[in-house]
Amino acid sequence: MILDEKYPPHPRVKNEAINLMEAGHEIILFSTTGALNREEEIIDGIHVVRFPVGKMLRKFSALAYTIFVYRWLMQGKIREFIREYQPDALFVHNMRIGKAALKASKSLSGKLIIDLHENIPEIMKMYHHVTHFPGTVLVYPARWKKWEEKLVKAYDKIVVVTDEASDDLVANYGLNSSKIIIVPNSVQPSFYENLKVDEQLMNRFKSNFNLFYFGDTGIRRGLETAIRSLVELKELIPNIKLIIVGSSKSDPYLRQVADELQVADYIAFEGFQNELTLHSYISVSNICISPLLRNRHHDTTYANKIFQYMALGKPMIVSDCPAQERIVNQAQSGLIFEAGNVDEFAKSVRTLFEDVDLNAKLGANGSSFIRNEYNQRLKSQDLIKYFNSLA
Repeated sequence: MILDEKYPPHPRVKNEAINLMEAGHEIILFSTTGALNREEEIIDGIHVVRFPVGKMLRKFSALAYTIFVYRWLMQGKIREFIREYQPDALFVHNMRIGKAALKASKSLSGKLIIDLHENIPEIMKMYHHVTHFPGTVLVYPARWKKWEEKLVKAYDKIVVVTDEASDDLVANYGLNSSKIIIVPNSVQPSFYENLKVDEQLMNRFKSNFNLFYFGDTGIRRGLETAIRSLVELKELIPNIKLIIVGSSKSDPYLRQVADELQVADYIAFEGFQNELTLHSYISVSNICISPLLRNRHHDTTYANKIFQYMALGKPMIVSDCPAQERIVNQAQSGLIFEAGNVDEFAKSVRTLFEDVDLNAKLGANGSSFIRNEYNQRLKSQDLIKYFNSLA
């Protein structure tokens, strides 16, 4: 496996590696480190090899398809990794490193697989470093789009997160759907089987009616919709609290909106927290939310959080981005509202506040769905079958 980030953490890489190892495959993971020397260790049974990469080179990753520096330097490190470990197959994570891995693997006789993770050419159009100078003159999403097409045609197998992402590749590039494997971002059974909560953390919020969101807080995530809904909801639910775990450069703006609307007292901006606290935050919540705004990326991917919400039996309110709308409707685990529509979001919260039985039913449906149909072990079977066929 090739990952141009430090490991851990990376839930998708971890999940795929664990599932393949459980099927009998040996995983050696190329990763990076900010240290001066190469590092090796075994994590979760994965043999992790970290190659030193300086801060400046990390910054060049945004220019992977603009100038050759990042690709050329990473290509050399990957070539060294291949030469030392002689893998039977190369499983590349993220198109950012896709070209470098492709160039470095010329001596490899085995198959090349790439997991795109997300629609980077689309999502990068909203990145702060791309939409502001000097990114506006150095980073070209259109060039990334052209290279996405080249990569999906050059690699032997393409892994994506959703049916919608697969359909997108077929429609845009004429790719045969048989070349694509769909591996959703769900959770391992261990996530809900080994539940550990922090009673002190939960006591902070137990007297509130809690809405919960965690993850990146960028504007495209739709949190402004939830914040604006509090103007109305606080009148119906005086003890309502919107708990936000995560952060981004948009936080000052979100805080400003909350102050202007005089709802800041109804919001807990928690910032980034240790992953171990996630069980506690979800457990103390009454409703969990994923209010993503509509765009081509959000329309074709899932947020990991919706599976974690369902796994712990919490009802959800999610926006009508097609991929997450489809999975929530399939599980019958939440309510759907029009992305960005404050009134519809507030109406959904009112419904789940007033209808206790529906609240409980949707939560139970989600929990059953994850346990019996949609946990990571079950949804990785096509990926496992493909690697078994290579063996």
